[in-house]
Amino acid sequence: MAGLGKFFDGWRGVGLVAVTYIYFLIFAQFGFLKRLADLGIAGDHLKIIMGAMAAGGIATSLLAARLEGRWLPARRLQLGFCGCAVGAILPLLPMNLPLAILVAGMIGAALGLLTVTLVAHLNLWIGNVQPLFKIGLGVGLAYFVCNCPQLFDASSAVMASFATGISLAGAGLAARNSNAPTEDQPPSSTWSLPPFWLVLASFTALVWLDSAAFFIIQHSPALKAGTWEGSQRLWQIGGVHFAGALISGALLARRGLFPTLAIAFGLLGFACLLLAKSGSAQLASVCYPLGVSLYSVALVAYPAYLAGRISPLQKLRMGGRLYAVAGWLGSALGIGMAENLRRIPPAFVFAAAVFFFVPPSWNYLRTRRRELLTTAILLLAAWGSQHLLSAWTMRTAVAPPASLVERGRQIYIAEGCLHCHSQYVRPDAKDEIMWGPATDVVARRNEQPPLIGNRRQGPDLSEVGNRRSALWLRAHFMNPARLSHNSPMPAYAYLFADERGEALLAYVQSLGATNLGTRWEIIQKSWHAPEPVVSGARGPNGLELLQKHCATCHDANGAARQGWKSQFKRLPPDFVSGPFVYVPLTAPPDWRFHRIEEIIKFGLPGTDMPGREYLPDAELAALAEQLVHLSQTTNALSAPRPK
Repeated sequence: MAGLGKFFDGWRGVGLVAVTYIYFLIFAQFGFLKRLADLGIAGDHLKIIMGAMAAGGIATSLLAARLEGRWLPARRLQLGFCGCAVGAILPLLPMNLPLAILVAGMIGAALGLLTVTLVAHLNLWIGNVQPLFKIGLGVGLAYFVCNCPQLFDASSAVMASFATGISLAGAGLAARNSNAPTEDQPPSSTWSLPPFWLVLASFTALVWLDSAAFFIIQHSPALKAGTWEGSQRLWQIGGVHFAGALISGALLARRGLFPTLAIAFGLLGFACLLLAKSGSAQLASVCYPLGVSLYSVALVAYPAYLAGRISPLQKLRMGGRLYAVAGWLGSALGIGMAENLRRIPPAFVFAAAVFFFVPPSWNYLRTRRRELLTTAILLLAAWGSQHLLSAWTMRTAVAPPASLVERGRQIYIAEGCLHCHSQYVRPDAKDEIMWGPATDVVARRNEQPPLIGNRRQGPDLSEVGNRRSALWLRAHFMNPARLSHNSPMPAYAYLFADERGEALLAYVQSLGATNLGTRWEIIQKSWHAPEPVVSGARGPNGLELLQKHCATCHDANGAARQGWKSQFKRLPPDFVSGPFVYVPLTAPPDWRFHRIEEIIKFGLPGTDMPGREYLPDAELAALAEQLVHLSQTTNALSAPRPK
């Protein structure tokens, strides 16, 4: 029983590892970016903000060793967790560019201090009884929690609130050490310790590939549909991550650091090569999380347990360099490559393999030939599979759609949607204000078949994914006339009797879904709200317009209709009342009026409220005047501001 008690002594360390990873994955990588998208921040501004986060992380990672001897490790962890909590709360407030840069730098600085301190002093909380298994358990739990559909698909506000809560929980876990400082467990005599430069280069290559692959998947609707789309796949990926983390702990204990990294690279490189074809996405969705979990556990465990007998100060310095270069710079380089190339060149994957196939000594190569041979086989198999898949595609006249989005595209064609809807936003025209960024003509022509369309009986759909929510699109397919006044579009409710409706919905929602920030940049530069128009004699009647265009979701007083909730399980936002006041009555009258006009015309990003991009200026002003009157009557106005 005494031995069993020692085994459970490290529960506090498991929790600290899990909380740190959850914050990094679900907020720093997802929630914060979602919030910036809600605010309409994109393009060069987004790069500046994320650069500030990286700068903060690199700075505190490299400076963490200077705090050794001044503050206890537990106090440093508490400071890092509290900084993370504040960094999660602040984005919920209205933010401009300078404040967003400041918050991003704070998040990076807090994470840098937190991660380096934790991995350098992990033995104080994990102990020396099966520490690698416990680290694997903490990392696996973090990945599993982050892939829960309820959290992965949550709004930025939910993610921020969750991140704040777990950060405060982490500060509580770090309040005291669960293990007295003890001499580090010496590495097994069968382990071969590679030099630090090789470890640093290997982790940098792994993080680089991981970040590039993740960026490509998240910004490719076809790949995302075959990997992270749907609750079932999210649960599957979470399970693979969890299993991979436990396997990593066992591999590190039995075979050592570099064999584990070599296998992780083989799996990750295999997945990166598979991503060149959307038809291989499902296989990549297994290899990718498995490889990521294998190296992630090693990255956490290295300074404290895998670097040999070194002092705490040496661990801090080593951990700081490792996380500054591999963690922050490697991630930035991977995202930059994916953003510019939109793919991972096979030559880059094979070049990165040099760090795993050219170890510092022939003796090392001879003793680890099995792991390195496994890596080589995985990479060659992925490379060969691409040639086989390309040859098979050329032989078959029509390859069957491999994802929900691709099947939806076939249904879009079969139902004749292109006869009424174009997918072409003309540059330097009013199209860009109404529909979104101008279309890349070359990319559209290369589609098979091209869906540019030659008529616009309905709105252009090339960017509809950033203008309409999935719920609104579903309701519109079911009964178009109910949501759009006098719409001539026929109902497509019969498609939802089988999977065709979901496929069509997935395809339409994927169109332009990643261009929200670019759309708001265009709106802010090119659109000016019309001057107020007095209702009645000088313009349209605002109340009539409200009943015509808004009555589906809102009553005559602007409140949300309860009937919407009975059918679609959630209410639309109130025009004039609600738990939050985003356009306060204390704001200047002109600003408030023009802000309401903007909301009517372009909708509310992150909600189910659509824009009425096609309304004439006179009707837009009359509607805004009516809502201003209602807001003054009820003394409240709810309208989230997307910028």
